[in-house]
Amino acid sequence: MRKICVVTGTRAEYGILSRLMGKLRDLADVCLQVVATNMHLSPAHGMTVNEIIADGFNIDFKIPLPLDDDSPRGTVKAMGEAMKGFAEAFASLDPDMILILGDRYEMLAAASAATIFGIPIVHLHGGEITEGAYDDAIRHAITKLSTYHFTATEEYRRRVIQMGEEPERVFNAGSLGVDNIRNEKSMSISDLNASIHGLIPDIGFDLKKGFMLVTFHPVTRQPEEAEAQTRSLLEALDEFKGLQIIFTMPNSDTGGRRVADMIRRWTGNNRSHSVCVTSLGRARYYSALAHCGAVIGNSSSGLIEAPSFGIPTVNIGDRQRGRVAGNTVISCGVDKDSIRSAIEKSLTPAFLKYCREEGENPYARPGSLDFIYNQLLTLPATKHTPKHFHDLRF
Repeated sequence: MRKICVVTGTRAEYGILSRLMGKLRDLADVCLQVVATNMHLSPAHGMTVNEIIADGFNIDFKIPLPLDDDSPRGTVKAMGEAMKGFAEAFASLDPDMILILGDRYEMLAAASAATIFGIPIVHLHGGEITEGAYDDAIRHAITKLSTYHFTATEEYRRRVIQMGEEPERVFNAGSLGVDNIRNEKSMSISDLNASIHGLIPDIGFDLKKGFMLVTFHPVTRQPEEAEAQTRSLLEALDEFKGLQIIFTMPNSDTGGRRVADMIRRWTGNNRSHSVCVTSLGRARYYSALAHCGAVIGNSSSGLIEAPSFGIPTVNIGDRQRGRVAGNTVISCGVDKDSIRSAIEKSLTPAFLKYCREEGENPYARPGSLDFIYNQLLTLPATKHTPKHFHDLRF
């Protein structure tokens, strides 16, 4: 029996992995192991481990992290705690391979620990560039620690190979998140409205009248700018008094607590047309994407998933700079006027029509889930297998 260990630390990452996890769980000759850490175990971030359990998954190991200090010092200390936790998890579970997604610091800890244990690492979403976040360096470091790579575009596949990874171990699989959208039945707007009113009883507006979905994270390469950039966004939103807004809260990144506090204060002062929520959960989030007028902020979801719904994305600042973006994405600076102008463009009937009729998603590839699933069942999972550096010839 092949033991495949999935490590997850955030709501977004779990939302992407959940369908793949379900297929693995239902297979008789696979033992799915789930390690939950970071924000999943944090009441301040919605205690989203409960969503994983509600979906029928067993949590085989929990690694809580100290998240009360989001300074660089606090983040590094959390990474240290994560390393200690993964040492115990991998010693106890003894997986044949681990599956990790993305670029967060807890995933670097997981990959580092797995490397010492000699456990093959399967990495999703390598090769991408996000120059505004230290996640960029973490992502590339995880690439060099990983055994197998499933990238979201051919450009990203080439970049992973350029980093010295053997081409036969690097697969362009497309985005699991986009594949999930193809297979996720969205709620009707009436059902979504009722569901969100049940989640947030004191919400002061009706989603059926239209709304925007906003997610804004600190730019971790510019921690001193987090407050100013968030203020610019909020001041720009002040210009659109008729706009109904759902904020989903930032990750546990360096500077995230200050950003979250500012958003809470702003939505508290604008209760008639805005609300903030720690986590919508996968079904509500995808349904919100299906019905919202646009996505605003600096989340990767605006570039990777939102284009599949034919809606505009206002991509603010440098956090996602370097990442492939489709023709529905409006990128802008972090000053109030640039953000306001980008939102104005996203609201124009002409651009909305263009997104609906001509929008393309560069991350879409039919059958992503089945491709990754089949590879996980057949790829060699021998521990302590040496890697060979693939040199490019110039």
